[in-house]
Amino acid sequence: MSVCYDKLWQLLLDKDMNKTELKESAGISFNVLARMGKNEPISFDSIEKICRILNCDIGDIIEIEKPKAEERKKVDYSTIELFAGAGGLALGVEKAGFETIGLIEFDKDAANTLRLNRPEWRVIHDDIANISELDLEEYFGIEKGELDLLSGGAPCQAFSYAGKRLGLEDARGTLFYHYAIFLQKLQPKMFLFENVRGLLTHDKGRTYATITNIFEQAGYTIQKDVLNAWDYGNPQKRERLITIGIRNDLLDRVKFKFPEPHKYKPVLRDVLLDCPKGPGVPYGENKRKIFELVPPGGYWRDIDPVIAKAYMKSCWDMEGGRTGILRRMSLDEPSLAVLTSPSQKQTERCHPLEARPFTVRENARCQSFPDEWQFCGNVSSQYKQVGNAVPVNLAYDIAREIHIALEAIK
Repeated sequence: MSVCYDKLWQLLLDKDMNKTELKESAGISFNVLARMGKNEPISFDSIEKICRILNCDIGDIIEIEKPKAEERKKVDYSTIELFAGAGGLALGVEKAGFETIGLIEFDKDAANTLRLNRPEWRVIHDDIANISELDLEEYFGIEKGELDLLSGGAPCQAFSYAGKRLGLEDARGTLFYHYAIFLQKLQPKMFLFENVRGLLTHDKGRTYATITNIFEQAGYTIQKDVLNAWDYGNPQKRERLITIGIRNDLLDRVKFKFPEPHKYKPVLRDVLLDCPKGPGVPYGENKRKIFELVPPGGYWRDIDPVIAKAYMKSCWDMEGGRTGILRRMSLDEPSLAVLTSPSQKQTERCHPLEARPFTVRENARCQSFPDEWQFCGNVSSQYKQVGNAVPVNLAYDIAREIHIALEAIK
């Protein structure tokens, strides 16, 4: 796949503007123009400047050209990812030796993040409901049963139970339904389904029972485990439910085992001290002054109770430890689970050395994204993309075991 800027050149013609005028008005260099002339990727900063001047979106100036199905090179291990987000899971799967032949993501900023960092990936910015009803073999240029891995983590809203079937009809109207349709239509050799730990107990376990029944009815034997990202090279306590499926006709050859925890478990000291600068949101002045009173590793109990009570208001009378309120992290501990917002009163993650939330880049390091991975959209959107991601290192360790399992049939 390659980047193409034909849309941009046509837009300039429509606006009666030449390339030199674009360069001067957008504040980009001749080198950027030259790269675009050769259909090479350019920085997101340059893309933003161009879009701002032309009052357009990224998709209005850049097009990802993909080869026809018959021209696509044969790869040893192929994968399609659903609900791809900002690419945490896809990056780990790629690192493990898989070639991504398609990613579906509904959020515009997340889709742009994927396109910006991996121009060669086929990123499909669309509602999965529109894609799942297509002829998927033709759409992706693969035959049924040929795909090695289907991956993704469908948000699992509460299912509407008839309470009897525990089949695909129970999931209709949910995003998981479309994951199941992909599974049935493409019949990949294996699948990776990632979700929150709470799915195991949701609705007294019936939601997950429905999901596993659908997987089994589609022709798969499943294995599940709850893995903590901290055990797999991420300086963050984050538990995820991982469900692995093996197509039944391959069970005599394909054996999967979950990855062993690492001997060393990283802490914030490993990632924060040399972290590049990045966008972030500060606390308000009053909140900042209160957090300056909290020692690293401490929370509301470690400051004057009069000040703490005034800050906590109604939360002061709640039961439980409320350890997330006025919580300041320590360099010698892992982060708590990275969230989609930098500051939430009952789930604070204050920086160990400064009275402020973590920046987008610092959160990305806790999620083990590489520093060169850029995020599109405004700061709020970037925080959300990082917070929703699967930790890259965790994804890699799981995908590496899937790769090893598939070697038996390759």
